[in-house]
Amino acid sequence: MKTVVITGSARGLGYNMARFFRENNFNVVISDLREESLQKAKSELEQIKSDGKIEYKVCNVSKIYDLQELMKFAISKFLVVDIWINNAGVNQPQKAIWELTQDEIDTIIDVDLKGAIFGSKVAVEQMVKQHKGAIYNIEGYGSNDAHMLGLNMYGTSKRAVTYFTESLAQEVKERDAGIIVGKLSPGIMITEFTTHSLGNDKIELAEKTKKVYNILGDTPETVGKFLVEKMITNTKNNAKIEWLTTAKAFKRFLTAGFNKRNFFDKDQKLLTDDNKEAK
Repeated sequence: MKTVVITGSARGLGYNMARFFRENNFNVVISDLREESLQKAKSELEQIKSDGKIEYKVCNVSKIYDLQELMKFAISKFLVVDIWINNAGVNQPQKAIWELTQDEIDTIIDVDLKGAIFGSKVAVEQMVKQHKGAIYNIEGYGSNDAHMLGLNMYGTSKRAVTYFTESLAQEVKERDAGIIVGKLSPGIMITEFTTHSLGNDKIELAEKTKKVYNILGDTPETVGKFLVEKMITNTKNNAKIEWLTTAKAFKRFLTAGFNKRNFFDKDQKLLTDDNKEAK
């Protein structure tokens, strides 16, 4: 039976990936910052019929020691980690770079970039010993060089994650490590990640932004199911598993007038089945 470890998985995309891995009979290790959130997620995931087991561990991805302990925990429970997903992330306040505090910049870089780097390092170290395994990092706004006011540091981090992941894929290939590294491109997901910065502070989205999100956005259930199905069958190193392709986005805009969708009420409360979840 295979095992997956997912950071930032008490809710949102991480939680939904855990859900679909569990439906596919994987052992699943979820992790996040708050134990109470993990306990709740574990309880919910245990309701899913599966041959696999579900475990959790508190982990701050900005600290490599925490990630090392997460790996040790997973190995102690299941002996081997087949898939490791660096999913944990935070959004940034909608401010220009000079308006951000040092603490805000540090948090974005520490979680969104260094968390992926540290997590990948820890995963590679274990998977080289196993001579098998797959590591996936999450792309986001900025990975394709897009620019927008209020997403400078987030986009910088995600652009760096893309470069880092592609470089790591080349490194494991050249070292014949027996493992694969890939990118997950989930597109725009409508969760509290979209409407809150740094995990807490509410972002007031502009009407034009909400209009785009209503056209291109999807729930983490939809995206999570797609990503998990592709990861389970993928054997290619440096693969990019992409939900919102250019062709799909173009079709959404063409048909927007006929397919009206609204993920927000007047107070920007999320009107989705997953409105209590966040990436």
